[in-house]
Amino acid sequence: MSEILVKNGYVYDPKNGVNGDVMDIAVRDDKIVDVVSPTAKVIDASGKVVMAGGIDIHAHVAGPKVNVGRNMRPEDKLFNTSKRTKMTRSGGGFSVPSVFETGYVYSRMGYTQVNEAAMPPLLARHTHEEMADTPLIDQSAYTLLGNNWLVMEYIKRGEQDKLNAFVAWMLKATKGYCIKLVNPGGSEAWGWGMNCVNVSDPVPYFDVMPSEIISGLAAANETLNLPTSIHVHPNNLGHPGNFQTTLDTIKLLEGVLPRDGKKRDQVINFAHMQFHSYGGNTWKDFETEAQTIADSINKNKNMTVDVGFVTLDETTTMTADGPMEYYLHNTNHLKWANADIELETAAGVVPYIYSPKISVCGIQWAIGLELALLIDDPMQAFITTDHPNAGPFRRYPRIISWLMSNQARLDRLETLHKVVPDRVAIGGISRVLDFYDIAKMTRAGPARALGLGNMKGHLGVGADADVAIFDYNPKTMDPTIDPAGIEKAFTNTAYTIKGGEIVVIDGEVVSKGHKRTIWVDATDGVVDPVILHDIDKKFLRYYSVTMNNYPVQDEYVANGLIVKPEAA
Repeated sequence: MSEILVKNGYVYDPKNGVNGDVMDIAVRDDKIVDVVSPTAKVIDASGKVVMAGGIDIHAHVAGPKVNVGRNMRPEDKLFNTSKRTKMTRSGGGFSVPSVFETGYVYSRMGYTQVNEAAMPPLLARHTHEEMADTPLIDQSAYTLLGNNWLVMEYIKRGEQDKLNAFVAWMLKATKGYCIKLVNPGGSEAWGWGMNCVNVSDPVPYFDVMPSEIISGLAAANETLNLPTSIHVHPNNLGHPGNFQTTLDTIKLLEGVLPRDGKKRDQVINFAHMQFHSYGGNTWKDFETEAQTIADSINKNKNMTVDVGFVTLDETTTMTADGPMEYYLHNTNHLKWANADIELETAAGVVPYIYSPKISVCGIQWAIGLELALLIDDPMQAFITTDHPNAGPFRRYPRIISWLMSNQARLDRLETLHKVVPDRVAIGGISRVLDFYDIAKMTRAGPARALGLGNMKGHLGVGADADVAIFDYNPKTMDPTIDPAGIEKAFTNTAYTIKGGEIVVIDGEVVSKGHKRTIWVDATDGVVDPVILHDIDKKFLRYYSVTMNNYPVQDEYVANGLIVKPEAA
């Protein structure tokens, strides 16, 4: 039995209504408990901020396109390398770090779970291999289904029951956690040299529209009672005027109900909403529409967003939105890699520099902050950078400093292109967030949205013993005038406890820890021999592999934690 007592910290735990109270957190083995024995190891957290372990709801950290990014950008390692120590492997990479560096940096920032946001089913085995190699942090992967041929066939024929069963089978076969849609229908259209710019554009050959794909998979998600909603990267990412497509997508989901007829906390999580909140008609009159999108989210309490903050860094963009990456390549003329996964999805990788001297980049920076500050409830807006698309995840501490300090935002605004202040609203937004809000955006909110709110994202009895302790005294220090202090504290924790084990002390990794891969099995009572026969026929007809060679075997999954719909 292992016991730890974290004493006298300023605790921020929104799920349990704890807002900066000085209290103790007791840990026994891998769970939070009421009390521990007098022999427990004591950590004095006096004058420090204590939160649950952080959860990154959307990042690209494992899988084939991440490896493409690593291979095509050796220069990325010039920005960051780390030497081997007695406890850690060497690593490198700023925007596309190695798997070892990924686990270490997240742990130093107090994060204990990260979710790979786009797993191509055919290459799920490779994704799980990389996740298994990533140390210290729990992980899950989102299964890409928004451009799958079989999905679109079932939708075209109106075979919702077969669609439901196929989704359940795919999640189990890929050891995925949720349904992910990227540019629904548009990535398949890209194989025909086309795209789906709005929710009504037809997908070539399949004769379905993105609106039907989104609604069909949302209905499958709710019928299967999956622990989290569909996660959607809407059509028309990154183009001026795309806020209207975003509003059209929101309307599709406003009436979605689960099978019991009662609204859940969440029916959709919008990915990287910053990239979908653009006004104007061209890049010359490009402007923010964050207020419009925020107003819509404020009216729909069962919708959440991860923001996708632009950090104004050199980075590497990568997405299953193949046509978007080709468009970006034609914009900046830098290196471009493209891939098409048979029957399932596309992908592209392009380096990008978010220069403060470029007006568009400055406006994008402002839009992300505006969304976070204009959405009323921080439980609906989560801190992400769509790593590495809008910037590397290692910049989360800087984003937190901007959210907590209006002066920090204004200082940065002054360094941007001269037209930016007139095209954005950030200069007139005085709201600042506090530690309680930050805990909602990085802990309680993502945990609830993922359906893991009982075991993660909080410090109540029975929760996973994931704890982050930051060397920042909220009573004697002021984030509004000390953004640098906030960034420093959130970059390297005083302590990170993962699964009841101390893994980081003063920013140094001190343990190899242990990690889990979390996935969903919703096949009970849904997948039967009839549907398996139907899926098998489609594999024989279309795929280059057989159905028996397709699923991910258990040995590829690191300490798999299976979530059943009933337990969500």
